[in-house]
Amino acid sequence: MCRITSPKKQMFNNTSITEFLLLAFADTRELQLLHFALFLGIYLAALLGNGLILSAVACHHCLHTPMYFFLLNLTLLDLGCISTTLPKAMANALWDTRTISYQGCTAQVFFFLFFISVEYYNLTIMAYDRYVAICKPLHYGSLLGSRACAQMAAAAWGSGFLHAVLHTASTFSLPLCQGNAVNQFFCEIPQILKLCCSDAYLREVGALVFSISLVLCCFVFIVLSYVQIFRAVLRMPSEQGRHKAFSTCLPHLAVVSLFVSTGIFAYLKPPSISSPSLDLVVALLYSVLPPTLNPLLYSMRNQELKNAVRKLFPYILLKHP
Repeated sequence: MCRITSPKKQMFNNTSITEFLLLAFADTRELQLLHFALFLGIYLAALLGNGLILSAVACHHCLHTPMYFFLLNLTLLDLGCISTTLPKAMANALWDTRTISYQGCTAQVFFFLFFISVEYYNLTIMAYDRYVAICKPLHYGSLLGSRACAQMAAAAWGSGFLHAVLHTASTFSLPLCQGNAVNQFFCEIPQILKLCCSDAYLREVGALVFSISLVLCCFVFIVLSYVQIFRAVLRMPSEQGRHKAFSTCLPHLAVVSLFVSTGIFAYLKPPSISSPSLDLVVALLYSVLPPTLNPLLYSMRNQELKNAVRKLFPYILLKHP
């Protein structure tokens, strides 16, 4: 076990570090158990909400459409994202420890970045789906057939995988000079980079510039899609048609807003306002809040999804008396 306590900066071969120390939520045992119970409740709520949507979409043929296909992908990604961070945090709180192995930290960085990246690409595709459905309804079947949907989903998952491999390999190849204490409740790249030597992190700049450019392109595409969508909706003569269009667009827009706003604040907040407690709260917002709230946001105004979930309960009760 390697715990670096010397105040001097030293360069360590990454293979000499066998574990990292995560940020502790509390010092007293009572508060640790309280955090465990709170995280367990949040995790179970996320599993239940996303599991219900997953089951409803899979079991009801009326929901086998491109929009719900991408929603199915979103629920899988939310489950993967929250399962990457919370279980380890709960285990540490329950067993009164802060450690995570080097391999576990690497895996956590990779899978969190993978799920977050694919989710962002998937949200971009969902914006395109709503744009075609509302602005080009006559071409919806040809532009978003089953083959096209599968190809777009595969491109999102493949791109997320390559993105995660690039950043994980780049980050963990850097020499560490600042110890092994990660100032966060899970391993994330910004906190790992703080442990690197002052000039070594410049190797990551190229990858970061590429990622930021890709994120901005997707964001601009989403914004332009919704500008066209709202222009088309406002021109609809039927109030019922406008209501139906808004009921399918507003949940997606709310999810995108929650996802982007928490991510921007987490990574682009001024260093002057940064503190361990604020970083912890922000990390909880962008890593835990979206996967937990997304099922609620999507089911709030979507009557088809509500009906499918209601029908699911009698099916479950009949199957498991």
